[in-house]
Parts: sequence; structure tokens; C-alpha cells
Amino acid sequence: MIISIYVHRHACSRASSLRFVPSQPLIQCPSSRWRLFLPLASVSPHCPPSAPEFPMLTLLSMFYYICLRRRSRSGTRGEALTSRRAVESGQRAVLPVSVEVEQYAKEVLDFSSHYGSENSMSYTMWNLAGVPNVYPSSGDFTQTAVFRAYGTWWEQCASAPPPFRRNPKGFHSQDYIELGFEEPVYPTAVDVLETYYPGTIVQILACSHNPFSQNPPTDVRWEVLWSGEPTKVLTPQARQFSPNIKHISFPTNLLRLEVNSSLLDYYTELDAVILRGVKERPMLALYKMPMIDINDLSDSEEELSDVGGPYRQGGDGKHQRTGNGYFDKLPYELIQLILSHLTLPDLCRLAQSCKLLHQHCCDPLQYTQLSLQPYWGRLSDASLGHLQSRCTLLQRLNLSWTGNRGALTLTGFSSFMKDCGLSLGSLELSCCHFLNEACLEVISQTCPGLQELNLSSCDRLHPQAFAHISKLTRLRRLVLYRTKIEQTAILSILTFCIELRHLNLGSCVRIEDYDVVASMLAARCRSLCSLDLWRCRNLTDRGLGELVSGCRMLEELDLGWCPTLQSSTGCFQQLARSLPRLRKLFLTANRTVCDSDVEELGASCPSLQHLDILGTRLVSPASLKKLLKSCPRLLLLDVSFCSQIDMRVVQELSSLFPNVAIKKSFTQ
Repeated sequence: MIISIYVHRHACSRASSLRFVPSQPLIQCPSSRWRLFLPLASVSPHCPPSAPEFPMLTLLSMFYYICLRRRSRSGTRGEALTSRRAVESGQRAVLPVSVEVEQYAKEVLDFSSHYGSENSMSYTMWNLAGVPNVYPSSGDFTQTAVFRAYGTWWEQCASAPPPFRRNPKGFHSQDYIELGFEEPVYPTAVDVLETYYPGTIVQILACSHNPFSQNPPTDVRWEVLWSGEPTKVLTPQARQFSPNIKHISFPTNLLRLEVNSSLLDYYTELDAVILRGVKERPMLALYKMPMIDINDLSDSEEELSDVGGPYRQGGDGKHQRTGNGYFDKLPYELIQLILSHLTLPDLCRLAQSCKLLHQHCCDPLQYTQLSLQPYWGRLSDASLGHLQSRCTLLQRLNLSWTGNRGALTLTGFSSFMKDCGLSLGSLELSCCHFLNEACLEVISQTCPGLQELNLSSCDRLHPQAFAHISKLTRLRRLVLYRTKIEQTAILSILTFCIELRHLNLGSCVRIEDYDVVASMLAARCRSLCSLDLWRCRNLTDRGLGELVSGCRMLEELDLGWCPTLQSSTGCFQQLARSLPRLRKLFLTANRTVCDSDVEELGASCPSLQHLDILGTRLVSPASLKKLLKSCPRLLLLDVSFCSQIDMRVVQELSSLFPNVAIKKSFTQ
């Protein structure tokens, strides 16, 4: 928006008076976000007496003052939010002075996933702390922060659970990272330095809690600074992402970035985050952000009208029934179907409108699936308590990301699970740091039919807590990515949970001997369909041989960054011959994968869809061509950092096999 003052080109040099008629602009203020329309002006010493007269200095000073007030609200990045002298109505006033602070992240506090290892800095989220390592360079660099997945490849796999119903349309987040900064400020700008495949950020939030405070968190508030939809940037080049953020009413030194990589062609890489702000509360940012409170779920009978609909006050002071369009005449099942399209907050609000809708909105059949992940920032024990009576037929529950910083307690969680766990078949608890050993014990006692359990990135759970999982003998899907589970606990689980179909042990660094685990899988879990051993440190050809011999139903196998596997032992060729149903195979960063391994995969695994051989030096274009001809269902092939496969080869193969997404990263 632009503020403009227009003055005639034949204006008198004395400029002693102004008469407003159409002409050209004199002053423009691009920093303002609004436009003020005035009559257009012509200056002449012969203005008629009836024309309005203003001193030139007063008029210009008034607009300068307005511009400064708008700048103090919006805060232009890179400029100090300072005030200047303003003259209004012939009087002088001094605006308050506040200096903008610029700071990089001091510490990475929490995150949902990363590509890197728990024991190094390459491709880990911890690279987001401090000053940039790479920016403004573009490309694939180990010094950046990279999330575990991208695109829709992972969602297409058999191991991926089906999506939950009733997720709000505005919730796009798949991963997150929380960053702590040195000084709490009122944010004026947030800059994210993206160095490879930008466009993944969908939400930036600020927290009222100081993560470095010694006091326990109380009344923790999260407010959205900026939100948007997933985007696909046309170029993978580096950029500085600086969205226009909202003002908040509290200082913060804790930011949360939420991302969605579903539209990206490759892994996004982040280098640094800059928080800019002022220490003094901006005078024009004293409003509160509108926020839906999921805790407002009370169903007081006094607030509900009868089945016929709400009442209104008549002219005689008596209550009169208003028509509801015969809504109550619809079949019960049809009303249930209509209400099934509402989000959870809308359903809870509608329950307070009348007794008819209260009955329908509280029907347990509306709550067979419940995803509370989109409301992670507002969920509390009280929220679960309000929902408890409605969830007696609950079959799938998603509590991922919820309950942190004291929002959920053992008491509230236990009470909910005791009432709602009997029919529960799927439980998502990713990044739930309120969990402790007692919580897992409650799950094992109250959910006898549980078939799916996700504890991904619950990295604060004590190793002893995982022993309770072995009591869930009907488990079919178990995700333990980035947890502290130890060898004794996983062997106990495999001993009793023999119906397992999908198991994720990625980045479980406390398991001492993966060969023993592989041997137990081969003996006890012969129906296993998918296995994720991403970054397991000590799996050898002996363990892999036993695994593929015993688990011949495997369709997905992730052996990425397993350095102890050597192609010279023949383990990869044995793998290909033993697993004819294989659809996904990750041999990421195994330098020993060679032409004979790739050719055996093509000959023995015709159903192969996803193959990652990033980093090998021994695979030639000829063997890749044979593979692509032999595997007509192949959709994804990652040959990044394969020294014999340059961009010319990638372009040639892409033209011959257009249905295959061949990935080749670069470093500038």
C-alpha cells in the first residue's frame, strides 16, 4: 500500500497554500500497508478564499508521523524500530525508542526426525543452532539440517498407516523443530536460511515459556506467527525465507518451525534461523490473536434447548420455538453421516446448540477415530477429560506431539486410557515427551487389542519402559525410531509379539548387536513385511543372511547407512534372491554396492518400486539401464553422489524411462 500526496506541476514556489485538484505525486511511502485517498492538489497563489488552506510543513509532518506509526507496528526487517519527532496540530511529541535485536538460535530443543545420526553432526537438526554454515551457497551439504523424508514416497509404502479422518484443512504439518534463543523479544521478523529445495515451511509459532528458565513451565501459550500451505519452489537454489509475521502480546525466545515436504522433489536443507525483535512491547501490538480453545467442550444441560431447536425471546417476553427446518425428522444415520464431515472443534461447539445435536455429536460412533495432533498446542488433561465419555468405542487415536511441557500428565492420560482403551487398535504417540514408564504400563494394561503403536522420537523414555510393550502380544506395527530401547527389551518384544508385520528400529543406537536381533526376527516374525534398520551400526552379512532367509515375506527393507555390510560377502545378492516380493530397498551410503548387486536386483525383484544406492562408486550406467528395463514398476531411483553416474547419464536415463524419478543431488 502507498500513501501519496499529489501537487500540480505548475505549483507556486512559495507553496504558501494548497488547493486540491488532480495532478502528480509528491511523496510516496512504500513502508506503509494502507492507502489514504485525498482530493488531488494544485498550488496557486490565486487560490479562492473558499479553498482549504494548510501550512505545507504541517501537512507533510502529519504524513511523516503516520508513516512512522505504521512502521512501529509492522517493523521493517533490518531497520531499527526507532521513533522520530512528529508534529501534529502544531505541537511536538516524541515516540518511544526501541532497538531491534538480531539473534541466531542458541540451541535445538526438540525435533520430530532428521536424516542424520544421533552420534554425529552430518545432516542433523543440531546444525540449525548458531550462525550459517553454508548459506548463501546452494546444494547438498552435510553441515545443514535435513528431515528424514520428502515427497510422497514414504506415504505410498505398505508400512505407512492410513490417514486419520477429520483433520482440519489448514493443518499441513508433517515434521517440526523447536529452537531456543538467548534473549526473549517481541518478534518483528523471522528469517529462515534454506540452502536446498526450499519451500517446506508451513507454520512458524512462538511460545511464551522461556526454555532456559529454571522454573517449571506454567500457563504455556503458543501463538502462530505465520502459516501457509505447502509450496513447490521451481528452483532448488538457496534463499532467505522471510514471511510477514503477526505481532504477539508476549516476548519469546522459543520458536517452532513446522514443515511439509510432500511437494518437494528432494530433501530440503536448512542452515540457520534468525529471530529479530524488540525487548520493549510495541505500542501498537497490544491485541490478542483469535484462538480456538479445544477445552471449551462443556455440555451444560442449562445451555441446551429441546430437540426442536433453539429458542428466541418473543415480544411478550416469552420463549418461542424457532423452526429447525425439520432437521429432527431426518434419519438418525443420515444426521450422523452429515456430522462426520465436521472437525473436532466444530463438533464440540455444535453439541452445545440443542439437545438433538448434542445427542448426535456425543455419539461414540462419531469418535471411532480421533486425531488430536492438530491441536497439540492446546491439548490438556481437561481436554481429554471432556472427550472421555464420548470415546468408549475408540479404535484409532493420534496423540502425536501432544502433552509436552506439562500439558498432559500421567493422571489425565491414565484416566482416558482406562475408559477408552478397550477397543483401541492403533495408538500414535510420536514425540510425546510426557510419556514415562508408568504410561507404557497403563497402555499394556488397558489396550489388550492394540495392533499399532508408534513411539517415534520419544527419546526421553527410559530404556526400562519399553519392556511393557512385550505384553501387547497382538502388535502388528511397531515404530521405535529414535528411541532409547536396548537389546534386552527388543528381544523380549520379538519373543512375544510374533504377529509383527511392520517394525521400525531406525536410529536406535542403544541396541548392541543387530545380528542377534535379525536372528530373532527370522525365528519369531516370519510374516514380517517391512523392516527399517536405518543407521544401525553393527549389522553384518551373517545377520542379514539369517534375516532374509527367515523373513521371506519382506517387501520393504531399509539398510541405509549401515556401514558394516560389505558387498564382497555376497550379502546383497543373497538378499535379492531371497526376497522376490521386495518393493523398497534402501542401501544408502554403502560404498561397496556394485554392478552385480544391481543386476541381481533387476533379475530377482521385478516388483521393485523404490531403490536408493546413494554414494556408491562401483555402479555403472550400463547396470542401471538393465535394472530399469527389468523393473517396470520402478518409481524412485536415487543415485546421488554415485561417481560413475553424472547428470548427462541421469538425463539420458530419464528420457528413456520417464516414469522413474531419478534423483541426483548437487553441491555448488
